[in-house]
This record gives sequence, structure tokens and C-alpha cells, in this order.
Amino acid sequence: MADEEDELLETELSYDQKKEIAKWFFLNAPAGEINYVAKDLKAVLSDEEVYNEAAMEAFPVYNKTHMICLEMPSGAGDVIVSSYSEINENEYLDPRTAQVAIVDHVKQICTKVRPANDEELPSLYIEEYRYALDAEIQRYVSESYPKGMSAVNCVKGKDTEGPGSDFELVVIITAMRLSPQNFCNGSWRSVWNIDFQDESQVLDIKGKLQVGAHYFEEGNVELDAKKDFQDSTIFQSADDCSIAIANIIRHHETEYLASLEVAYSKLPDNTFKDLRRKLPVTRTLFPWQNTLQFSLTREVEKELGLGK
Repeated sequence: MADEEDELLETELSYDQKKEIAKWFFLNAPAGEINYVAKDLKAVLSDEEVYNEAAMEAFPVYNKTHMICLEMPSGAGDVIVSSYSEINENEYLDPRTAQVAIVDHVKQICTKVRPANDEELPSLYIEEYRYALDAEIQRYVSESYPKGMSAVNCVKGKDTEGPGSDFELVVIITAMRLSPQNFCNGSWRSVWNIDFQDESQVLDIKGKLQVGAHYFEEGNVELDAKKDFQDSTIFQSADDCSIAIANIIRHHETEYLASLEVAYSKLPDNTFKDLRRKLPVTRTLFPWQNTLQFSLTREVEKELGLGK
């Protein structure tokens, strides 16, 4: 008995090990589920200090990675929490309203807002391009994404006063559909970097899409799909650039969604068969003739709001 107790003491996790494990669970929580994970972690750890430190370190990273939207006080609008809008650890710029949101990451709320300083805003020349692109992206998102949100930030060259210098805008699109009562949550995140190259009069466009879905009725199935894109167009007026960029984004995102739908349709006939041996350890044949009962396509698409 004494030997067993000594062995347990030797395998006791250190403070840092517990914290890193807790952070891993926080950071790998599916979209919209970090608070459920937090509740269980708090009970399992039974250590307030470890839990609080892990949460303080993990929540900001999670919130920025998932680009969560928070409502600003007094009906000032919504702000997207992301690394592209971050001014400091708890302050995030909403370029559309020229306000800075002060965020409590662990509570996932915006506690107050303040007007942005001139140094935090782009020049009038850059704002002309940012504003025009923001309007086009808002129009596209309102047509394509239920409860979707977007923002356009300047991440390079924001002090440029006129033609002759390069600058870079970033388009952020985030949409989340949470339906835990139906055992399904999902999210869509896309980031488009537009590099305005003055000398070559070309816009270099790079996009990253990430789609997540978690379906957990009588099981636990998670989708984490990612795709990178690259495109270009010519440097034009602010309005013409905005239309061209929005059309490029619309084309690639619509095409990617169509490819996901094709992949979903093949789940019963291909993917589920590849997941299992024909004769499992139970020595009972898997019912391939009735694999439609295992299809998650319709339920996942319905809850994500991405289906046609």
C-alpha cells in the first residue's frame, strides 16, 4: 500500500503541466463550446489558481482564433475580436464605427468603448479604399451568411496619404451557428489579405477559409476543413477595386462551399467505408446496404445554414 502511494506521488502532475493540459482543452474546444469546456475543467481540476491562470492565457487566443463577435455597449454595434483589429491585449478596433472596444476575454463581453485615436485610424486616402471595400463585403455577407459578420482592417501602410506607396487591407468574414439543443454547432471563418502594390498596379489577394462543425447526437463527429486561395486583379479606383475584390471572394467561397457539399454527398458510399474494416472484431458484417442511416450531411448543413 505504501509503495502504491509513493508511486502516485511520483506521477503527480506539476502546476505547469496541469495548466498546459487545461489550456490544450480550452484551445481545442469547438466553436461556441469553450464555456462548456471551462465548466467541466473547473470541476476536474479542483484548483482555482491553475484554472484561472489557464483561462486567462487561453481565452484571448481562442477568441481571436475563432474571431468571435461581441456586442458593444449602448447599441454601438458589434466588434470582431481578431489579431487584425487588436490594438493591445484587451482593446480591439472597429474600423466601421471608428471605436475601440475594451474586452473581457474570459467573460466574452465588451465592457466599454472609447473613440479611436487618430493614430489608430487609417489616413483619408486609405479609408476611401477601406470604406468602399467594407460596403461591398457587407452586401455579400448579408446575402450569403445567416448571422454573418465582416470587417475590413488596414494592417500595413495605414498612414499613406496618396498614390505612390503600397498598403494592405484584410477582409474578415465570420459566421457562427450554435444549436446545442440540437447537438450541433458550426462556424465559418475566412480571412482575405489584399496587398495593394502601387508600382506594379496589381492587387495580390490571398485567402484562408476554415469551416468547423461539431455534431454530437449519439456520437461525436467534428469537421475541421481548411483551404487556401490566391488570386489577383488590377489596381483601380476605390469603388472598382472593391467590386473586383468582392467578386473574387464570392467566387472562391461559393466554389469551396460547393466542393464541401459534394464531399458530404459521398460520405455514405465512400468515407464511412474507408473508416472501417469490412469484418470488424465482432465478426458481424457492417450493414453497407443501409449506410444512409449514418449520413450526417443534411443535419450538419441545416445547422450551419450553409445548404442551398
